[in-house]
Amino acid sequence: MRRLRIMGLFAALTLAAGTPVVTAGPAAAAPARPAAGSTADPAPAPPAEFGTDWHDPLTAAPPVERPATRSCRVTLAEARFSDFTPYRGSYTPPEGCGRGRWAKVVLRLDGAVKGRQYDRLGNLTLGGVEILRTSTPQPSPDGITWNVEKDVTRYRDTLSRPQPVEMLIGNVVNDTYTGVIDVKVTLTFYAAEGATAPADTPDLVLPLTTPTVTTPRNTERLIAEVYATGSGGGCEEYWYMTVPDAAPYSCKATDGPYREVRVSVDGRLAGLAAPFPTVWTGGWSNPFLWYVTPGPRAFDVPPIRYDLTPYAALLNDGRPHRVEVSVTGVPAGQSGWSTPANLLLWQDHGRRVVTGALTRHDEDTPTNSSRWTPAPTGGEHRLDTDGGHRLTVAGYLDTSHGRVTTTVTRAVRNTSAHRWTDGEARDALTASWNDEESVTRGPTTTRTVRTYTMDGATTLGAGDRLRTVLALGDRADTVTLRGGREVDRSALDDRYAGDATYTANVPRDQRHAVGTTTARYRLYGSGSGDGCYDRTVGTAQGTLTVDRRRC
Repeated sequence: MRRLRIMGLFAALTLAAGTPVVTAGPAAAAPARPAAGSTADPAPAPPAEFGTDWHDPLTAAPPVERPATRSCRVTLAEARFSDFTPYRGSYTPPEGCGRGRWAKVVLRLDGAVKGRQYDRLGNLTLGGVEILRTSTPQPSPDGITWNVEKDVTRYRDTLSRPQPVEMLIGNVVNDTYTGVIDVKVTLTFYAAEGATAPADTPDLVLPLTTPTVTTPRNTERLIAEVYATGSGGGCEEYWYMTVPDAAPYSCKATDGPYREVRVSVDGRLAGLAAPFPTVWTGGWSNPFLWYVTPGPRAFDVPPIRYDLTPYAALLNDGRPHRVEVSVTGVPAGQSGWSTPANLLLWQDHGRRVVTGALTRHDEDTPTNSSRWTPAPTGGEHRLDTDGGHRLTVAGYLDTSHGRVTTTVTRAVRNTSAHRWTDGEARDALTASWNDEESVTRGPTTTRTVRTYTMDGATTLGAGDRLRTVLALGDRADTVTLRGGREVDRSALDDRYAGDATYTANVPRDQRHAVGTTTARYRLYGSGSGDGCYDRTVGTAQGTLTVDRRRC
């Protein structure tokens, strides 16, 4: 069972692959939007089992909204990935759409692959700044296409100058794994004209290619973003199922499955967050769950964001400082996490030097308890985990527009129940992660509550029939208050449910696989354009059976 899980989840994957949105590939464009509450034209009846081809991958997430202004397109990268050789090229910004004063910039990746291949992780950097982290679907013998869209406007500082480009999707191609990954990445720039103003973006974007950084002395706002992924082979690819050394399970971690992604400034904790429990497109030993509808964020690896503005006064002294990222809970000396980071800075153009102070740093004692209950005869082992951490930091800056105080509070918690039988013929997990953040800057407070959920089981039964039933959730509720009064609110609810069965340990044409999936993406409030987005996508045996929009 463990061998099947490792092979299905990410075997041979050694490269780790904001917010990308995945839509149907060019050969399977999304249907025209039906009226609210309606359903698209009925799909053909699905086959009795998976065949040699299936619908191109798609998610229920919305495409990136674009302004109706003049646009310019630039090809950023075009490559065929068959090994671990990166694509290297150069980028020159367009001249006809505003020379850096853009309303929006949208990145689009178009991919194609056919044959047999594992899921692969990839990343794209521009001038050392990571602007995209993504993963790939697993192909059919007949081939698939897919695309990813991402709003990259916040990297305006980097995009406004010629830059070197580097992209890598590490891949292995041989007589067995034949899939070469063809990729083209473009940028489309939308001009700020008429009533469409230039986007409010950071003045400076700095890649944390080394831990030491020197920031401008007039920084008045500072955000760190970390593209954190458990990846690169080994058990940290499914860290949420690891167990302490004493428990009889094939993936160990001394302190169990609790993880935090932390940012420190000069060795002092400055930010913490719960990592998202991404399930990649071979995950839970069952690629038939993901051929058409990937789980949340599988093609979308957004960075974790940390407001480090309370530390700006310290960093504004003109000296080098150490800004470092770590993942707590990873066993000492064990690899498996990739954490590239960028710093986004806003400057006070009315002052050459902005001074202030860090006034508060309150950290509670982190908790992490993993309790193993041995299996009774013929029963299941159980590991119950409960961990959490809370941090509050505050500081002020004396800017050209007055003293501004920023207070950031973040609290994370993870609870899980992992159940498995001897030999791991049955392996199940029920888990939740909570990440609550409050940022007060002057009179404005923004509160965000993030909740990630995972509930599933994989069972290897008679005749080597392997069945996986799994539900995943990604929720975020955000409210903004000004002077104590609500001025903005948004809610995201991205859910996935799948049930797939196949015969393991046989050639592909003898697997007799069946599987159904449902993905529903709901977004309400300011983040959804017109205030409401609700789309459901359903599949059976690789055929699209439902594509419904409710608003």
